[in-house]
Amino acid sequence: MKEILLIEDNPDEVDLIIRAFKTSQIENPIVTASSGSIAMDYLLGEGQYNGRDILEPPAFIILDLELDTQSGLEVLKTIRHNEITRLYPVVIFTASENENNIIAGYSLGVNSYIRKPLSYEQFTDVIKCMSHYWLKLNEPPIREIKFP
Repeated sequence: MKEILLIEDNPDEVDLIIRAFKTSQIENPIVTASSGSIAMDYLLGEGQYNGRDILEPPAFIILDLELDTQSGLEVLKTIRHNEITRLYPVVIFTASENENNIIAGYSLGVNSYIRKPLSYEQFTDVIKCMSHYWLKLNEPPIREIKFP
């Protein structure tokens, strides 16, 4: 079962998202990264993830924009500029309603931009729909990773 990578630095938001996945009965493992550098270590099998099979990319990446050490847009840029990770599906999942963030996200190659709903019921519905799309309906562009 493919993992889902969640890039979020707020522990309360991480708990809320994981609870919404459980409520929605989505059983895929969720790997959390509190920064872009930790996320890249996971994706590239480096640092604390040294030895992780990078031939098994996550089903999709959930990315918050409001990170402490590096903005989500900078993380997205890093993902898109790396030959190994550039085609991985990335969903920006944020509370930001800033139109400039939406434009910047799509300009940098995000696959989807979703605003976090305020009510838990709507939040769970969004997680369920997002997961259904990326885990069941989407056909990823890569069947195997080819290294440069």
